[in-house]
Amino acid sequence: MLRILFVTLFSLLLTSTAFAGATDKLKKFISSSQSGQANFTQVVQDKKGKKIQSASGAMQFVRPGKFRWVYQKPYEQIIVGDGAKFWLYDVELNQVTVKKLDAALGSSPAALLSGNNEIERAFTLKDSGNKDGLDWLDATAKAPDTGFDKIGMGFNEQGELVVMELRDAFGLKTELRFSNMQRNPQLSPSLFKFVPPKGADVLGE
Repeated sequence: MLRILFVTLFSLLLTSTAFAGATDKLKKFISSSQSGQANFTQVVQDKKGKKIQSASGAMQFVRPGKFRWVYQKPYEQIIVGDGAKFWLYDVELNQVTVKKLDAALGSSPAALLSGNNEIERAFTLKDSGNKDGLDWLDATAKAPDTGFDKIGMGFNEQGELVVMELRDAFGLKTELRFSNMQRNPQLSPSLFKFVPPKGADVLGE
């Protein structure tokens, strides 16, 4: 009887560990990742599912509030958060846009990855099951002005964030897929500092 009880409890423990929900994985990802870097691809679809934009690049972040997203294709753009300001540099236009960090981010992927608990302040989290081998959660906006109405996040068995799906009020869907995700790498502070290139037009603050 004791043996049967032990086997049953052990099986339940394994099950609860193996099938930890995506919400738990997100919280663990945030709490255990003070920095990170990954490659990404980004696809934007209209409300009919037609692809209207695609891009790729690499990103790094350090909590709280520092990040760097470099879009390499099809157009080169650099987005930097230095903890106080948000910088967007369009290389082709040689144009820089600068804003206060809080005002610029809203519920963007950069804010969600580089912040501490922003997503729980702005969204209601709910596990939505397993799909395509990933554990998913749905994050539904608590207020109408968060930028995205709904965000889906998919985590693999190892607890790594693999994909984000962001839907806005206009019916557009943005899918971000991450690869070669590294947690807690040593990142140079210079990555999160931005000085406008000589001759660039600077718009904003």
